[in-house]
Amino acid sequence: MPVEITWWGHATATVRDSGTTVLTDPVLTPRCAHLRRRRGDVPPAAARAADAVLVSHLHADHLHLRSLARVAAGALLVLPRGALRAVPRLRRLAAGLEVCEVTAGDRVRVGGLTVRAVPAAHDGRRLPFGPRRIQPLGYVLEGEAKTYYAGDTDLYEAMARETGPVDMALLPVGGWGPRLGHGHLNAERAAEALAALRPRGAVPVHYGTFWPVGMAAVRAHEFHAPGDEFVRHAARLAPEVRVHRLGHGESVRLAVTGR
Repeated sequence: MPVEITWWGHATATVRDSGTTVLTDPVLTPRCAHLRRRRGDVPPAAARAADAVLVSHLHADHLHLRSLARVAAGALLVLPRGALRAVPRLRRLAAGLEVCEVTAGDRVRVGGLTVRAVPAAHDGRRLPFGPRRIQPLGYVLEGEAKTYYAGDTDLYEAMARETGPVDMALLPVGGWGPRLGHGHLNAERAAEALAALRPRGAVPVHYGTFWPVGMAAVRAHEFHAPGDEFVRHAARLAPEVRVHRLGHGESVRLAVTGR
């Protein structure tokens, strides 16, 4: 059975593997705080249905409360350990969901998949100067294939060792504003991560969707270009990896033949 990945924009994607549907960092609205969706439609209602929802860290463009409130009841909500304490409103939103807090190294069984939490190099606070640092995470989905969703991270030395061999990698390649600060991958560093991971295929995410209100003309290159730049750098640094640059709402299927 092929594994299917659909990119809805920013860091939101659906992974279907082994009869199980997983939704990553859902942002299902036209706005997210001061950010406006500038490309791609709002994900359809069908995107809200998932067996599990993975939240990588506490930043509002990844842990988006209004979007989590729209997720179909009954899903397993997987969060970094300490998230419920750090974001009290989550407790009310999670009433219709099964909640599981994890830390790097933990494994959670969801249908036909095992979800394994792995480290990420990023700021884990809810607000820029928030008092609680909650460990950010990436996730490896282990089923018919192994799919790495990196969340938001910079390149770190142990990434390939922590992640292990994977078939597909969903890597962040940009941001949501005219500056990309510490703890992020740009297109070139994402290609360096790809060279270390050596998956069969990759999907660039976390770019080309949201931009601050009123800043449409400010360094627009940073909004439009990261996907194409990642394709170019990946061809140079990891030419054996097939990069799937998806449009919003587009999918790719991976035929699983064993690794």
